Amino acid sequence: MKGILYLEDGTIYKGDGFGKIGTSVGELVFNTCMTGYQEVLTDPSYAGQIINMTYPLIGNYGTNSFENESEKVYAKGFVVKSVSNNPSNYMNEASLDEMLKNMNVVGIYNVDTRAITKRIRNVGSMKCVISNEEFSLEKLKEIMNSTELSKSYVEEVSPNEIKHIPGTGFKVALMDFGAKQNIIENLKQRNCDITIFPYNATYNDIMEIKPDGLFLSNGPGDPKAIPETVETVKHLMKSLPTFGICLGHQILALAVGGDTYKLKFGHRGGNHGIYDIERDKAYITSQNHGYAVDEKSIENKGMIVTHRNLNDNTVEGMKHKSLPVFSVQFHPEGAPGPIDTAYLFDKFLTIMDGSINDEAI
Repeated sequence: MKGILYLEDGTIYKGDGFGKIGTSVGELVFNTCMTGYQEVLTDPSYAGQIINMTYPLIGNYGTNSFENESEKVYAKGFVVKSVSNNPSNYMNEASLDEMLKNMNVVGIYNVDTRAITKRIRNVGSMKCVISNEEFSLEKLKEIMNSTELSKSYVEEVSPNEIKHIPGTGFKVALMDFGAKQNIIENLKQRNCDITIFPYNATYNDIMEIKPDGLFLSNGPGDPKAIPETVETVKHLMKSLPTFGICLGHQILALAVGGDTYKLKFGHRGGNHGIYDIERDKAYITSQNHGYAVDEKSIENKGMIVTHRNLNDNTVEGMKHKSLPVFSVQFHPEGAPGPIDTAYLFDKFLTIMDGSINDEAI
């Protein structure tokens, strides 16, 4: 079957189709990971997006039931240069094509993903329609123009109920805006007693369990689209040691009175360089976000910048001057990507303990 990608600026890329037979509309973004396509697809932060992979061969080691970052794929489509139909790996359970069919995701291949990436870099992330059905260009344009993209998919990816994961260590209240499974695993490995709350949990809901700390997870979309959550975090951070990742980082910035803005094409991949100012050390990190914290907006709001992006100098981390509160824009849990910055989970435990100055870590 044929496949097509039709961008809102009129650019067209034609190839072949795989995965679910269908048509979807979403925001076109690119990811620079060389491996980890299964984790990328199942990351809830990609809700509403069509992912273009820059690495040319995808699917060569198949997929399995152990490496999903969530129970389903929230992305609207998948674009690759070449897809492997003969995966080879001892953990392989299903081909990428089979996974996309099972997860109801439209895919296309045999397109120039390098040209697509350059287009996004030049013009910015944009709305598009992906299809492997027999539709005319006029029909595809009509489908795209009649579909409104949401600014926030947090309500879709966040759980509806409170969930408890028993542990013998610190009691952590995790606000789930679309948390990756490996974030939860990192807390479990450190014996944390975890209670997972929906994005719209109230101050009283969370304080009722008397937590030792608050964790703000990653998630999709614009942090300004969930103002009620920002208001809740504003009060919680005054009472609890707090650690935010990705969307959680942006929510913290808004909670202290700062601002965020949409990047031209975002940071997505497992090979993004950041500089840890306090450690005077550079790291390669995993990232997935389309928004960033406005540095000037937090200058007089009690926040100190702790990490910077080595490509565009954007804020990659910050901490409060007097409160036990800190956050990072990147993903210290990796999955996919390096786990060199997993020490940040240990830092969270340290500030919950309160016996050691967090600057000593």
